[in-house]
Amino acid sequence: MSDTTFKPRVFSGIQPSGGLTLGNYLGAMKRFVDMQDAGTHETIYCMVDLHAITVWQDPATLTRNTRELCAGFIAAGIDPEKSILFNQSQVPEHAQLGWIFNCVARMGWMGRMTQWKDKAGKNAEAASLGLFAYPALMAADILIYHATHVPVGEDQKQHLELTRDVATKFNHDFGVDFFPITEPVIEGAATRVMNLQDGTKKMSKSDPSDRTRINMTDTADEIAKKIKKAKTDPDPLPETAEGLEGRPEARNLVNIWAGLADQTVEDVVAQNAGKMFGYFKQDLAELAVEKLAPISTEMARLMEEPAEIDRILGRGAERAREIATPILEKTYDIVGMVRS
Repeated sequence: MSDTTFKPRVFSGIQPSGGLTLGNYLGAMKRFVDMQDAGTHETIYCMVDLHAITVWQDPATLTRNTRELCAGFIAAGIDPEKSILFNQSQVPEHAQLGWIFNCVARMGWMGRMTQWKDKAGKNAEAASLGLFAYPALMAADILIYHATHVPVGEDQKQHLELTRDVATKFNHDFGVDFFPITEPVIEGAATRVMNLQDGTKKMSKSDPSDRTRINMTDTADEIAKKIKKAKTDPDPLPETAEGLEGRPEARNLVNIWAGLADQTVEDVVAQNAGKMFGYFKQDLAELAVEKLAPISTEMARLMEEPAEIDRILGRGAERAREIATPILEKTYDIVGMVRS
């Protein structure tokens, strides 16, 4: 464990690969806003467009998706004055530290990454080198700001563990106490939102059926219809949270309610015990529309002003570089690179 005291700082990012869903909002964006508003940490949030291109992206679509993601951050409650909000490629220090971490990380570490195995599949030799090295760049994203905490979902926990390994190895190899051993923040009732038609699968923008997810661009009517048509089982809500065991669709809808209302699963179950899901879904639909419709409306408004979004991202990049540049320069000094 590091003996150096690091400034409390949160970093997290989302890929601008299009199609923000309720899962992105409850699992990430809402948590980002809560951490920003808590005021206990400096908060830095990023559209990780360098990660997005580890698989093919249409250039025009990538541009639009980056702006839409920025609009989503702001509409969800991220204040570009309170938090640093930017896209990754505008801060070259990410890629520069990423290369150093490519030389610190081991091939075996990368090969064990679950997401690499899942995304590369049986045709791994055709996958991009960037996809394989993705976790080293993720480590750089975090450590270029000496971030002490990262809100992550369960599917990213392994990558954060690799970030900790990279920091530990760098500090050990060079005899320094320079990079923090970043702590994951995994909490909340809906950090993993599931498919509305199959509670055993994660909600995904790539699912061919739009009925399986709530998009953050959906209208109030679309949100309500999808909730009301979500798959459930014939039994009423149980009296305790333990009664949700073995009922994935029921558990998912209760989790969504808890996430939207800032309640615990236990509280949601207690106030709805014995209620049939037809009535529960009607109430949940009203709650979802109340919370989400204003976000989709504001996103649409912001997308009509691309120049303003670009200005916000540019200013965010300037602020990010004020932190990142001296950390990279000190890293170069530690490694022994000669600079003018």
